[in-house]
Amino acid sequence: MGKFDKYKIDLKGMQADSCKYEFVLDNLFFANIDAPEVQKGKVNVTLLVKKTSRAFELNFQTDGMVWVPCDRCLDDMEQLISSTDKLMVKFGHEYAEEGDNLIVIPEEEGEINVAWFMYEFIALSIPMKHVHAPGKCNKAMNSKLNKHLRTKADDEAEDMFVESEAEDMPNAGEEEETQIDPRWNELKKILDNN
Repeated sequence: MGKFDKYKIDLKGMQADSCKYEFVLDNLFFANIDAPEVQKGKVNVTLLVKKTSRAFELNFQTDGMVWVPCDRCLDDMEQLISSTDKLMVKFGHEYAEEGDNLIVIPEEEGEINVAWFMYEFIALSIPMKHVHAPGKCNKAMNSKLNKHLRTKADDEAEDMFVESEAEDMPNAGEEEETQIDPRWNELKKILDNN
């Protein structure tokens, strides 16, 4: 029996017009998927499969929590997730993905493994930015980040300019407020030539 056999849905042998499946995705599931976005979590997935005249409609309701690295301190943090997703499946000659949510599976197989689809729905429901609540980040990492934090983007450039100007010009301190950086004058010459 394979790692993901319990996530196979037998569409060909489906007797009723609709079936309901419930899955609990735990740390073992995420370790077996072995994908980079989510490594640990506990997520409940309710899958409702409806048979229509031409296809099967799979509706996934996903709710739970995953652990992802904090963007600021890189420690793991809990991230609540909740999503509702839909997948359409129809029979054909060979496996194919048509569009965003239409899957074609070989009719002789008649079943689809939804493990990877559930993982993708979870990964897509994670916000782009995930940061601990204020005060919850790793304090050692925060202190290192604050040590290298610049408050203004041009701090370093201004310091370099003031030092080099003071060495070259005897009365730099007196006219510092009104003087324009000579580099800008050179750039203006280029613009004037065009």
